[in-house]
Order: sequence, then C-alpha cells, then structure tokens
Amino acid sequence: MNIFIAGLTDNIWDEDLVDLFEEYGEVTSAKVIKDRETKKSRGFGFVEMSDDQAARKAIKELDRAEYDGKIINIKEARPKEGGQGGGNRGGNRGGNRRR
Repeated sequence: MNIFIAGLTDNIWDEDLVDLFEEYGEVTSAKVIKDRETKKSRGFGFVEMSDDQAARKAIKELDRAEYDGKIINIKEARPKEGGQGGGNRGGNRGGNRRR
C-alpha cells in the first residue's frame, strides 16, 4: 500500500520515514519530496509498505501524531487523476506540427 504523509518539516529525509514506519512492518520504499533548488522537504512524502494490514495500522496510529515538532497527516495515497501525469500542458510549441 502506498501512504501519503503531509506536514513534514524541511529537515526530514527518506531514512526518517523508513524509521518511523518500519515499526509497523516492512517498508519497501520511502520518499520525501524535495524542492529542486533548495533540496529541502516540500512538506510531504510517500511510504510504500508490502503488508496492507500493517499499513492501515500505521495510518491509524500515526495520523495527527506529532513528528519532529509538527502534527503530521497520513492517509492512503491515491493515483493522480487522469493517469497521464506530466506532459506538455502548453500545447504544441513547435516540434512535429502537421501542416
């Protein structure tokens, strides 16, 4: 199960999320989303756990808990709407335009 974590401080790293969640079960991946320029946390991240039951327990027990001085919000992550992700939203800017 993929878990979304919000409310993280800017000094949290991937390893910190692993430490927080591995108490509940195997963490298969953990990623704090970082600002491209400052490399600091943008305040949210994702944890993937192999056992859905363990993940649900972690969500239940850690949601609205204090972590590193802030209240964190945790829920099951949902796929992005539309499923396309990214892409060129500005339309065709040259490229292979048909004439």
